[in-house]
Amino acid sequence: MSYQVFARKYRPKTFDDVLGQDHVVRTLRNAITQNRLAHAYLFVGPRGTGKTSTARIFAMALNGGGGPNADFDPNEPLCQEIAEGRCMDVMEIDGASNNGVEQVRELRDNVKFAPIQCRYKIYYIDEVHMLSAQAFNALLKTLEEPPEHVKFIFATTEANKILPTIISRCQRFDLRRIPNTIIAKHLLHIAQLEGVDLDEKAAYAIGKGAEGGMRDAQSMLDQLVAFCGSHIREEDVLEIFGFTAGETVATLCRALLERDTVGALRTVYEQSEAGKDLGRLLGDLIQHVRTLLVYQADPEAATEDVSPEVSTQISEQSQMASTEQMLRMVDGLAEVDARMRWATNKRLHFELGVIQSVQALNEVSLTEVIEALDGGPSSGPRVMANRPAGGEVSARRAAAPRPAETRTAATIAPRPEPVAPAPARAAAPEPTPAPAPRGVPSPTPEPTPAPEPARAPRGAVSTDVVWSELTAIIQQKRPLILHWVQSGTLLEVDGNKLKIGFPQSESAARESLMRDATLRFLEGVAAEVMGQPMKFDMVIDSTLTAPEMPPMLFGIDDAPPAAEKAVPSPVESKKPEEVKPSPTEADPAEPEVNAAEAAFYNDPLIDAAVAKFKLRLVPPTSDGTQVN
Repeated sequence: MSYQVFARKYRPKTFDDVLGQDHVVRTLRNAITQNRLAHAYLFVGPRGTGKTSTARIFAMALNGGGGPNADFDPNEPLCQEIAEGRCMDVMEIDGASNNGVEQVRELRDNVKFAPIQCRYKIYYIDEVHMLSAQAFNALLKTLEEPPEHVKFIFATTEANKILPTIISRCQRFDLRRIPNTIIAKHLLHIAQLEGVDLDEKAAYAIGKGAEGGMRDAQSMLDQLVAFCGSHIREEDVLEIFGFTAGETVATLCRALLERDTVGALRTVYEQSEAGKDLGRLLGDLIQHVRTLLVYQADPEAATEDVSPEVSTQISEQSQMASTEQMLRMVDGLAEVDARMRWATNKRLHFELGVIQSVQALNEVSLTEVIEALDGGPSSGPRVMANRPAGGEVSARRAAAPRPAETRTAATIAPRPEPVAPAPARAAAPEPTPAPAPRGVPSPTPEPTPAPEPARAPRGAVSTDVVWSELTAIIQQKRPLILHWVQSGTLLEVDGNKLKIGFPQSESAARESLMRDATLRFLEGVAAEVMGQPMKFDMVIDSTLTAPEMPPMLFGIDDAPPAAEKAVPSPVESKKPEEVKPSPTEADPAEPEVNAAEAAFYNDPLIDAAVAKFKLRLVPPTSDGTQVN
C-alpha cells in the first residue's frame, strides 16, 4: 500500500474525533437525535478546521446502518465508501471548477431521482462561494424546496461572497480556528502512534505556525519527520519553516518595555542574519503585546495558548507598562507592519518601528500627568517602577513649590497651620472653653474661643478638631485639592467613617474628591489623624450653604489688595473738616469721584500694565466719554 500522509491518515472519522468544534458537533448530534434535520447546511471557517471532514461524518451519520444515527460505526462498508468518496448517493462537487449555470442545471435535474442505496441523497459543494451569480440564482428554487430525500451541504472560507438569498435558506455553522494547545496535544498523540520523539516545545511551535489549522499542522509534522527522522526538536521547526521562538519574541518585547533600544535592535539584527521572516516576527511581536493586554484583564484567557515558559514571562511583562502605553506601542507596530508589506528593505522599517516604540513608551500622557498631580497612579493601569519619564516628572512636580503654597493665609482660609495636639482632642467634649493650643499664637482677640464646636460632638471626638487637623495636613501635602475639601462640612465621626456633607452647588467638588487616587489620599490622611483606617461617606446636603469664595490673586508677589496698598491721595491726607463739603458747593459727590480716580491711577496693577504694554492713560471728558 502506498504511503498516506498524516492529514489523510488521521482525518476524523466520527463526531468524537472532531477537535475544537464542540458547538458544531453538539448541534448536529442533537439534530440527528431529535429528528430535526434541515435540508441545507452551510459550513464556514478558515482552511484546515474540519469543514469537509464534518460534512462526511454528517453524511455517514445520516446514511449509516440504522440511520440517522449519531453514534454510527465508521467501519461499515457504506460508511467507508462515503469516507473514501466512492458512494454514488453522496456527491462531492468542487465549486471552483463547476461554477457555471449549466452544471447547476444538471444538478437540479438529477435531484428528482431517488437515492440508490442510501436513505438520503447528499450534495456536498466545496468552495461554494466560487459559483457565479447565475448559478446561484438557478439553485435558489431547488434549494428552498428540495425533495425529502435530498440534503445540501455547502462549505466555504469566504461567506461574504455568497448571496444572502442562499444563506437565508441554510443553517449556518461557523467553524473556529483550533486553539494552539489542542493542536499541540494532537500532534504529540500522532507522534506517539508513529513512534516519533516530538519535543513539546516543537509541538507548540508547529501549532503556532499552523495558525489554527489542524491540516496545516499535520502536513508540517509530516515534513519534519522526513527532514529530522524520529527525533524532532524546536530548533528543527524554527530552521525549516523560518519561525521565531516564543522566548525570542518575549525577549524582544522585554527589551522594548525596559527601554533597551540597543538590545532590541541587536535581536532584530540576529533574527535577520539568521534568515528569519521579519514580517512574521513583527506579527508575533504584535500578538505578544496583545497577549499582555489580555493578561491584564483576564490572566487565564491570555495564557491558554502559550507554552509554560512564555506564560511566566507574560506574567512578569504585563506589570512593566500601563494599558495605555501598550496600546500606543501596538498602534505604532501596526503601522510598521502595513509599511513592511510593500517595502523592499523590511529590516529598516522594523528597526525604525523599534525606536518609535521605545519613544512611545517614554511619552507622558495627559492621564499620567493628572495622576502625578493627584499624588500617584490610579489602581487601574500598572506603571513600570523604573520608568524614567513618569517617575521623574511626578517627583519633580511634587518637589516643586506650587503657587497655592506661597499664598498668604488670607487667600485660602484662616485655619491654624500646625496640627492640633492630642490633649485638645480629649478636652473637646468639655462644655467649658479650652485655652489656646500650646505653641500657637492666638489669631485674633475675638472673645469666641476656637475649640468650641459649632455642633454637638459625636462620641468622644470633636468634629471641628478632626476637620481642622485634616485641612491642615491637606494644605501642607496637597494644596490643590484644599478648595474642594473646604467646600464640604464634616457632619459626624461614626467609628471608622467620616461623613462629609456638600451643598447642592458643590457637587463637582464632591465628584472630584471621590476619584480613586484622591479618595485614597484622603483616607490615608484620615488614618494619620484618627490612628486607625478610616472611610469617607460624601453626601449632598441641601441644608448646607456654599462657602464664600476666597479673594483671587494674580501672581504679583502675594501683594495685598490694591485698595490697601494705594498711595494716599491728597483727598485722603486732608483732615476731615477740610474734606467735608460746604452746603454751598454744587456737587457734593465730586470729592468721592476724585478719590476713586486717584486710587485708579495709583493702582500698582494699572502701573504694571502701562509699563509692560506701553499704554497711555487718557482721562475721560466732562460728559463721561473716553477720548481715543
